[in-house]
Amino acid sequence: KTLNPQWREQFDFHLYEERGGIIDITVWDKDAGKKDDFIGRCQVDLSTLSKEQTHKLEMPLEEGEGCLVLLVTLTASAAVTVSDLSVNSLEDQKERAEILKRYSPMAMFHNMKDVGFLQVKVIRAEALMAADVTGKDSDPFCVVELNNDRLLTHTIYKNLNPEWNKIFTFNIKDIHSVLEVTVYDEDRDRSADFLGKVAIPLLSV
Repeated sequence: KTLNPQWREQFDFHLYEERGGIIDITVWDKDAGKKDDFIGRCQVDLSTLSKEQTHKLEMPLEEGEGCLVLLVTLTASAAVTVSDLSVNSLEDQKERAEILKRYSPMAMFHNMKDVGFLQVKVIRAEALMAADVTGKDSDPFCVVELNNDRLLTHTIYKNLNPEWNKIFTFNIKDIHSVLEVTVYDEDRDRSADFLGKVAIPLLSV
């Protein structure tokens, strides 16, 4: 019940040069029991922003009224990564020694927010639902999320048994976090179709 909301939420997105740098943002009115109403949208072109600097942006909402106020910072980060299964940093003895040193009892109070290190191998999916118009195939990709860190695999087209063979590396900031792994069907003309999801509490790992 407000036209001037303050969310004060922080989201960490991971930018790869080859994928471009446009962030699409939509604003909605949440309606209990029925479909949410569209309020407006805006786009942020990250290529126009200088790096290692926080930018305050006031973005007018297209197809609606008002504006969205954002703080955007582009910075280098090696904490969260995606790599191929053939490149496993935990099997690199030097890398493993650095990680063990980083989380040793002696370093426990160095950074209280750096709780740990999580590596997830997304190998494959089997017997996915067919979501294409033909009803025979899907174009699946997998999204792995931990808090506001969101990484995804490439899409494998026309395959209900895709093999991605990717490694996702995250920093753990809260041991009570839940790892969410979701599979979608890519649709170039509209939003991706949901194919399935699994949630894994870190405390169960």
